[in-house]
Amino acid sequence: MPSASIAPVDKSVLLVQISDSHLFAEADGRLLGMDTRDSLERVIDLVLAEQPHIDLVVASGDISQDGTEESYQRFRDMSARLPAITRWFAGNHDEPLGMLAACNNSDLLEPVIDVGAWRVTLLDSSVPGSVPGYLEDAQLQLLARSLSEAPERHHLVSFHHHPVSIGCQWMEPIGLRNPDALFAVLERFPQVRAVLWGHVHQEFDQMRGGIRLLASPSTCVQFAPGSEEFKVDTLLPGYRWLRLHDDGTLDTGVSRITYLDYQVDYSIKGY
Repeated sequence: MPSASIAPVDKSVLLVQISDSHLFAEADGRLLGMDTRDSLERVIDLVLAEQPHIDLVVASGDISQDGTEESYQRFRDMSARLPAITRWFAGNHDEPLGMLAACNNSDLLEPVIDVGAWRVTLLDSSVPGSVPGYLEDAQLQLLARSLSEAPERHHLVSFHHHPVSIGCQWMEPIGLRNPDALFAVLERFPQVRAVLWGHVHQEFDQMRGGIRLLASPSTCVQFAPGSEEFKVDTLLPGYRWLRLHDDGTLDTGVSRITYLDYQVDYSIKGY
């Protein structure tokens, strides 16, 4: 089932998550006042400075803000600096046709990959024209098949929308609309170790039974944790790294750039 299998350098593998880059067709496009190309470039510089060996890069949705082929091609060119196999999936801002065109003649959208002792399964929770997410039956079947075909592996599952409350009132209605269907599949397979998502532009780390639930910062603007209404945080862009060990444990952390000069522009709505 997986399109590729990666042999680890040692007894663990390193996954880097890049999320919610919100690129535009224009090189200087801005989201809420932030130049998203510039902020992504700075985050990639940080990854290269901090991670000497990366096994897998996951771009967890909202790669583009405007859905243009040019924005996806820009992301493909920029992320090619990271010396690792890379996989993408869609978020609520992404447009399938533009993404497919930019991924032509590549395996960037292949949803299953074996890496070391782990299997990573990537799902599409996006719904055309909708901000909230939903996992269609075909995606749930893909997940169940991927899990059942590799019982000897540890599993990480990733998609865009949050499947649990993150404590932000304004984000409650725009997460995954059918989380019960997701967890009904996951709970059938004890080898599931982690679920990883984007969308929320902030850190989240919680356990649900034996499954680690993780969300990560955006490579551009950050949303304030615990906010009742839409609010941008003062934290700077970043990425998440995950060290996946052969015994099924994982270490993870978030790293952020240390300088970016910008002013939040709240006049721009619909992040």
